[in-house]
This record gives sequence, C-alpha cells and structure tokens, in this order.
Amino acid sequence: MTMRSGPADEERAELVERVAREIHLRGLTMSAVHFLEASRPESGLSGGAMLFFDPVLRQVFASGDDPVVAILADDEGIDRLIDRLLELDEEEAWEV
Repeated sequence: MTMRSGPADEERAELVERVAREIHLRGLTMSAVHFLEASRPESGLSGGAMLFFDPVLRQVFASGDDPVVAILADDEGIDRLIDRLLELDEEEAWEV
C-alpha cells in the first residue's frame, strides 16, 4: 500500500484517530472491526449496511461533519481504521 503525502492524508489520519477513539471508548472495537470487514464494497453488504447503521453512526458522531463517511469512502480509509482499532485494542490488552 502506497501512502500519499499532504494535507489530505493528515486530515484522514486525524479523522481515523478520532473515529477509532470514539469507537474504542464505547467498547465497540471488535464489533466495529467485524462491521468494517463486512461492509467492504466487494462484500455486497456495504450499501445496505451503511443505510442500516447510519442512525447509529450519526448518534455516535453527532457533529456537523460526517467523519465516518469520509473514512469509509474507500478501502484505504477502512484499512486505516481497522488497523487503528486493532492497535487500540492491543494497547489496552497490554495495560491490563
């Protein structure tokens, strides 16, 4: 995977961190990882899953912007979010 540089990547990294921490804070890390894997475009579930979970995502991220939509726009964003969620989960396991 090739990393692009520039403000777009920095902004995406900040969004991934923000979303991952919100998910982790709510104890939904592994559920989110499974959901993200199932919602990839090639899985056939993505459109329906996004419609189904849209109210939940808006409740969790009740702000003027839609950070989740920006991250889930492509596989790279999904991969980054999954990786960060797993890192947070592993960090917590070491702290216990």
